[in-house]
Amino acid sequence: MEYKDYYTILGVDKTASQAEIKKAYRSLAKKYHPDKNKGDKASEAKFKDISEAYEVLGDKDKRQQYDQLGANWRQFQNAGAGGGGQYYGQPGGGYYEGDFSDIFGGGGGGGGFSDFFQQFFGGGGAGGAGFGQAGRGRSQARKGQDYQAELELTLQEAYSGTSRLINLHNQQLRISTKPGVADGQQLRIKGKGGQATGGGTSGDLYINVRVLPDPRFERRGDDLYTSLPVNMYTAILGGHAQVNTLSGQVKLTIPAGTQPGKSLRLRGKGMPVYGKADQFGDLYVKIEVSLPTHLSAEERQLLEKLRDIRQAKAV
Repeated sequence: MEYKDYYTILGVDKTASQAEIKKAYRSLAKKYHPDKNKGDKASEAKFKDISEAYEVLGDKDKRQQYDQLGANWRQFQNAGAGGGGQYYGQPGGGYYEGDFSDIFGGGGGGGGFSDFFQQFFGGGGAGGAGFGQAGRGRSQARKGQDYQAELELTLQEAYSGTSRLINLHNQQLRISTKPGVADGQQLRIKGKGGQATGGGTSGDLYINVRVLPDPRFERRGDDLYTSLPVNMYTAILGGHAQVNTLSGQVKLTIPAGTQPGKSLRLRGKGMPVYGKADQFGDLYVKIEVSLPTHLSAEERQLLEKLRDIRQAKAV
């Protein structure tokens, strides 16, 4: 059985930090993913090696066990590995970026690990002795692998809540998000990850939410910020203007003498507070005063008269 040098596979030093290992894995996984290299068996094999390497090095406990194995590899090989095996720990959450069909469809992934991995970290069955546990003759329950995926939402979908239909283990699974979900939030679906062995529990599915930027609004917590152009006359004299919100247009009152850059607050027109019914943040509307151009002769005369009146009052 061939010894697997996982550090070399990921192209990192043995002293690399967990963050460096994760970064290397993500870069290589994108490069060699089967969906980007359809029909390329070499890339598919490389992708499996990369996934297996990260399954071990990306988990602190298994990495420590692997480092110990490296120093004692020849000793263990010479001693032989008879009987059943006891596993080490549980698989960590192998990271993957892509849509759900990439993960759970036929496009490859973290499954199908090598005999080397199965013997020392997956074990089970005849001849599958875990490192340092040869001859124990029994298998320990092992939790299934956790899956991670990224879910992209528009701000409108984050506001209203939405759902996606995915294929998981040859079954359709509907993923629903509550109103107010935030960018970077992680959702957990218990028991929807990899299958367990030895009577263990199934892994979990972790969904990392990414809310796409919206050209109309900036989100800060549960509050939203936008800008509204109004003409000079409305800003000076006061009036009303229609402003867009994520729940539709509303009429905004512009007080007389509103200065450029002033923000007006619309209570309850921000984002829903996640997990709390009927609670919302606020919408802050920044007023941008637009000045008239191409004045007619009459308009210019009236503005000059207004200027003279103001100047006379100031004296």
